Amino acid sequence: MSPRIHARTPLSRRRFLKSSALATGALAAPALSFRARAAALKSVTFTLDWLYQGASVGFLVAQEKGFYREAGLDVTVLAGKGSGTTAQLVASKATPIGFSDGFVVANSVAKGMAIKTVGTIYRRDPAAIMVLDESPIKSLKDLEGRTVAMTAGSAQFQQWPAFVKGAGIDPNKISIVNIDPAGIGPALVSGKVDAIGGYVFSYAPSIEVRAKKKLRMFWFADSGVTIVSNGIIVHQDMLKSDPDLIRAFVPPSIRGFIYGRQHMDDAIAAVKKYNPTADAAVTRREFELSWETWVSPNTKGKPLGWASDADWAGTIAVLKQFAGVTAPLTTSQLYTNAFVPSGADYMPPQQG
Repeated sequence: MSPRIHARTPLSRRRFLKSSALATGALAAPALSFRARAAALKSVTFTLDWLYQGASVGFLVAQEKGFYREAGLDVTVLAGKGSGTTAQLVASKATPIGFSDGFVVANSVAKGMAIKTVGTIYRRDPAAIMVLDESPIKSLKDLEGRTVAMTAGSAQFQQWPAFVKGAGIDPNKISIVNIDPAGIGPALVSGKVDAIGGYVFSYAPSIEVRAKKKLRMFWFADSGVTIVSNGIIVHQDMLKSDPDLIRAFVPPSIRGFIYGRQHMDDAIAAVKKYNPTADAAVTRREFELSWETWVSPNTKGKPLGWASDADWAGTIAVLKQFAGVTAPLTTSQLYTNAFVPSGADYMPPQQG
């Protein structure tokens, strides 16, 4: 068999330049494509109700795991300074999307703020009266004759009349002590007060982990206080001007909470990235306790984010009866389920 002879064709300058251009283009294409995709992401600022912590970790997980980017969003997650402040920021359009307490949202709408909840995360009231496990207070009736620390003006303070009515206890026999939020936990641990009132995941984790004190909780919800708590809020104008943005933001946020619950280490790492001084054990406990609020009796079997009309009606009733709200309010003014995703991927466990 005779060997094959391969003739070399001379490479002209034109062919060289053409080949080089093609090669360069092929190499640059992935980078250009990546930059084009990055440029196509829509930037949006999201403001939490409070600090970067375990209870609201779903948003941080959605950011760190790329869920928002997959939805076409470049999200900046900012810490908040309270639900009331975040509601005002959204109402003034200083931030397009926020995370705020439903009790605050309803009160704000009654005052004329054009905001609305588009995805409810804490669907059961997270407020409770907390006592040390070693305390002689074993039942709600035992609160009579005792001191309870709360922050004046807080949501829990406003809900207190509804709680004592549902619990069947005499508020005139209980002394409420007004203490700044930072001092409430230490006041209980040091014995300055007999009990404290507040959101469980705001106080209990630090007391349990750092002070190593076991707590007993008397949840407001167990005494018939039907209150919708934190959810994703937007200005009502956005419902018409940019519904696609809401539609892109809500599902990955819900997915972040569900994923975080299934991958606790990732959830803790997400908080740690935003808050390097966060205690991992406290973060874990904050997230765990928040699960108690994910499902209310009226939202069983529904995806996280879906809200019940009955629960919002209960929120309005408490505001009108105990918080002095006189403005007409309807549930349709306060929330919508139109942007809440459906399917098993968004379904939370049905018990905390």
